Amino acid sequence: MKPEETRLAVWAGKFYPKAAGELKQVVRRYLTERVAAESLVAKAIIAPHAGYQYSGAIAGSAFRALQNPAQPIERVILLGPSHRVAFAGVALSSAKAFETPLGSVATPAELAALIAESAPVEVFDCAHAEEHSLEVELPFLQETMGAFACLPLVVGETSVADLAAIIESLWGGPETRFVISSDLSHYLDYQAAVQLDRTTAAAIETLRPEDIRPHQACGSLPIRGFLRAARDHGMRCRLLDLRNSGDTAKARDRVVGYGAFAFYE
Repeated sequence: MKPEETRLAVWAGKFYPKAAGELKQVVRRYLTERVAAESLVAKAIIAPHAGYQYSGAIAGSAFRALQNPAQPIERVILLGPSHRVAFAGVALSSAKAFETPLGSVATPAELAALIAESAPVEVFDCAHAEEHSLEVELPFLQETMGAFACLPLVVGETSVADLAAIIESLWGGPETRFVISSDLSHYLDYQAAVQLDRTTAAAIETLRPEDIRPHQACGSLPIRGFLRAARDHGMRCRLLDLRNSGDTAKARDRVVGYGAFAFYE
């Protein structure tokens, strides 16, 4: 594969360890730190995307819910918000693989082609170039499952209805799972963050996208789009972990909230 066909890891050594051995060890520790008492494998999860020292333990709780399926997971649809580039719609990548220190993850060309003709979807590599919300989830996926393909989608400004329709078109069966990448509240004091994040968690658990506002989660739009689709499918949601950087990094004057959620059919 030509180098230009691979989206290189740009946050290794910043948000997570750069050395493969250290990264593998860290991710495995987070995956076993809290074990969910659930016999089923989740169809979808919401996981945070901050630096691992802040949100890795919470992310581990979410990705644990994707482990050990009776049927192998062939593809993962990964949706996250755009942090650095403002654009309308949903951005595909032209890359044929996304790289991390643990190796490369192939992108499923057939799924990209399936949604490329949707009105709000287009190839927009600029949105992917320095976006961390998708990259930091990949090592967890690589340690959670065997061979799989991943369709990374950066969500810009679009409607909840359009996003739900895209998700529905990709729904598939047990071979397909979804990862929604999002942190929760940003830069509130500890108690204010705890209160707001509990409100957000309640809306997520009860599949009420209409009760989630942009200030409640950086990935509020991906969350709301998925909740619309999840409600249509009659899914149930389980809260796995709800903490903030005041719990994991100790400073409590300005914190970021993190939640782990699993969705079951």
